[in-house]
Amino acid sequence: MLVALDSPLLVIHGGAGVERADLSADDEVAARLALESALRAGHKELAGGKPALDAVTAAITVLEDAPQFNAGRGAVFNHDGKNELDSSIMDGASHKAGAVAGVHRVKNPILLARAVMEKSRHVMMVGDGAEAFAVENGFRLVDPSYFRTEKRWQQLQRALQEERNAKAQGVALELPGKAYFGTVGALALDSRGHLAAGTSTGGMTNKRYGRVGDSPIIGAGTWADARCAVSGTGWGEYYIRASAAHEICARVRLSGQSIARASEGVINDDIPKAGGDGGAIALASDGTWSMPFNTEGMYRGWIGSDGVPHVDVFRTPAPRNTR
Repeated sequence: MLVALDSPLLVIHGGAGVERADLSADDEVAARLALESALRAGHKELAGGKPALDAVTAAITVLEDAPQFNAGRGAVFNHDGKNELDSSIMDGASHKAGAVAGVHRVKNPILLARAVMEKSRHVMMVGDGAEAFAVENGFRLVDPSYFRTEKRWQQLQRALQEERNAKAQGVALELPGKAYFGTVGALALDSRGHLAAGTSTGGMTNKRYGRVGDSPIIGAGTWADARCAVSGTGWGEYYIRASAAHEICARVRLSGQSIARASEGVINDDIPKAGGDGGAIALASDGTWSMPFNTEGMYRGWIGSDGVPHVDVFRTPAPRNTR
């Protein structure tokens, strides 16, 4: 069923790998409120006739500012006790894209990713170079202490202790899939029928050697074209190998699959068969969407033309379109 051109739509996620045992009632309430705020921020842009890119940027900025999610202010710590941030954005109408990886002092990496797309000839910038570009384009860098939260610091301490224990016992440290999770993302369909996608993350706790996951990689964690937009959240190495976001949209474009079938096939079939897990949000230009995930929970939500936000965390039935 086609969505009317005056019926914009926004779909978001705050990361897969959510487990009931690790989520207190207060934490769940705070996460839900942050998701609702992000949906309202993005919807405000769409309702004002702004392009899908503006809605994606607005929604992800809110999620980056919320300490409940592993992106921006709530980012996890790497092995050296630093926050290392990655982000990407893509415009489906023009196929333009921008990405940053390994930045430490950029308050909202999604804004810098968009600046890379719009104000440079490049697609991806990393580390100190990305931050130099940020300063040249009017970004104010923040002190790294801005990103510190006690919850994330304690997660690092536990990870370091587990690493020490494994080393003392002479065994390899095997991390659960959820160790690789923690992402936020947004997809938007605007009043002109154009799509956009964006993703942002703090990576994985205790990561080393400048490890980069799928989130800032166009085609792996983020993709948007004329028919389809995707933002992933999961075990990044497997999403990279599968070119997961692009693969979903390729199945829509080349095989005529529905957005639900294409996203389910990649996220809940191909990725697990390869050894990974996670989730994604996917949105088609006809206004249908899908939110597949194979973990206990995934922060997610959507908002249509009526401006009413809908959010969920654990596995419950959800509608797939606005009509």
